[in-house]
Amino acid sequence: MKPNQEVPQLDLNLINGTRWELSKQKPERFMLVLFYRGLHCPICKKQLKEFTSKLSDFEERGVNVIAVSMDSEKRAKLSAEKWETGNLPIAYELTEDKAREWGLYISHAIKEGEPEVFSEPGLFLINTDGTLYSSIIQTMPFARPDLDGLLKGIDFIKKEEYPARGGN
Repeated sequence: MKPNQEVPQLDLNLINGTRWELSKQKPERFMLVLFYRGLHCPICKKQLKEFTSKLSDFEERGVNVIAVSMDSEKRAKLSAEKWETGNLPIAYELTEDKAREWGLYISHAIKEGEPEVFSEPGLFLINTDGTLYSSIIQTMPFARPDLDGLLKGIDFIKKEEYPARGGN
């Protein structure tokens, strides 16, 4: 997937009992889809808590945020409860095929408490027309993107009308 190309569709259940469809999102500026590993991941916990604390900062910039995992509904709800994710939309039961379609790396359990199969992290900033603006795809749980830096980047994009790069 390259910048300015249409991203794959997503149509997932949220832990609040509603459904989230990428094609029906109407953000002012961007959609931010954050793929996280799941309940077993302490780094995901830290990242989702940070997103929760900065959710209004993203919303003020016209960015709709959603967190997505391959976890079951039960595990996703447990994550939200234990991690105190507040109003952060959390989707669950991403299929392995759909994770691969998004270019995510797939891992298999190596210790107790991990699901048999799960995706590694990814962060996608998507234009209002459903095309990719930028992405960060990781093979490991470590070194997640700095959210303050991401917010500053979004401000710069808007101010300078900075185009998506790296599509060639």
